[in-house]
Amino acid sequence: MTTFLECWIEVAGALFPQALAGEPELVESFPRPLEQGSFGFVATIDGDVKGRLAVIVDAAALDSPSLGEGRDQKAAWSELLREVADAAAGELLSRTGTKCRVIAFEPAGPESQATRAFQLRFADRAWTVLVRDQIEAAAAREKPLPSPPPVEDAPAPAVSPGIELLLDVELEATLRFGCREMPLGEILELGPGDVVQLDRHVSAPVDLVVGDKIVARGDVVLVNGNFGLRVTEVAAPRKRLESIRCLF
Repeated sequence: MTTFLECWIEVAGALFPQALAGEPELVESFPRPLEQGSFGFVATIDGDVKGRLAVIVDAAALDSPSLGEGRDQKAAWSELLREVADAAAGELLSRTGTKCRVIAFEPAGPESQATRAFQLRFADRAWTVLVRDQIEAAAAREKPLPSPPPVEDAPAPAVSPGIELLLDVELEATLRFGCREMPLGEILELGPGDVVQLDRHVSAPVDLVVGDKIVARGDVVLVNGNFGLRVTEVAAPRKRLESIRCLF
């Protein structure tokens, strides 16, 4: 089902080139920490879907009169991002019949996590745009969560006495964004500024690798200025134990 965020991305991709001098392209990218001075706004949405959508923009955007000479660039960005949020609500209604509206729009505080990351790419520069999506269907939000089973009914996981000796062993974990096989000649020709395309789409989950085994997959997020992994899939315990065996 089409979401508010998907509509926001489509609308932003169309409106940003029209509003910003230089006609930048909105391209999805991996999240990265923003420099001090970044700014943003948060839209509060109400209706058939509810929640908040925060948009944080690179500080460099305030140093360029991309939204008009002599204008307060931060105020102009506020107007543009509010227009995008309103248009996204209209787009969601036209495509799915889902009704919602922006009931509040205000400056955003520091965002430690990003749901999606983008770049506004000009011919000679690029600005990072981080989006944190906390919008969900009202029915899903109001649905009560099922009660967890009593603790005494849950069987205790069986741990081998031999495995207990290894539980405090520290292992090195690696995030793998993707890979690519390249001829040696191409590798030797690489230089600063070259781009190596990987075999994974930017929206695909990344792998958490221990040894040479994939133990989990998830989404890349920013946590207090550092990269993090929000786990969405976990390998079975037996597969995870195989990762330990391959290190000893």
